[in-house]
Amino acid sequence: MGMRHEFPEQAVDEDEQDRRFAEAITRFGPALARMARGYEADPDLRRDLEQDVQVALWQSFARFDGRCSLSSWVWRVAHNRATSHMIAHRRRNAPGWTSLDEIALADDAPSPHDTAASEQAMDLILSIIDRLDPPDRQILLLYLEGVSGADTAAITGVSADVVAARIHRFKSMLARRFAREGEFA
Repeated sequence: MGMRHEFPEQAVDEDEQDRRFAEAITRFGPALARMARGYEADPDLRRDLEQDVQVALWQSFARFDGRCSLSSWVWRVAHNRATSHMIAHRRRNAPGWTSLDEIALADDAPSPHDTAASEQAMDLILSIIDRLDPPDRQILLLYLEGVSGADTAAITGVSADVVAARIHRFKSMLARRFAREGEFA
């Protein structure tokens, strides 16, 4: 019989569950909406995803025991739910996913010069992220939200070195893309 790490379920009353959920939504609501945009381009499906994440978060707080930070818990639950959503609702006519190592920015993609507004630049970045497979997507969305490398490693289950390497590759790719257009020269 193998050794299993089992933890007793802690019963949390519904008032405490509601309190934790309200705190999470207050602290992370806008970031969770941005995360949903990173996982789902279709506005209607994005709203569904946001609701699914909120339900999953509320349900999860019945089991939250404080062994990790609220931030780590929220991101882990949210990204797990978003990944499940992505797999269950593959977008019609969407190109296949690829890893960060294999992605190439198309020469005909809008240049940074053409996307001078900050919102348009973020749309370009998110369009690149949309093409990534779920593990790389999760790492980069957490990076864009300012989650530390150590917390990202804890949330995703990969080493901090892998997180750092993925972020470095992404930043290098963007720098090359923007430099070609004279934005970072």
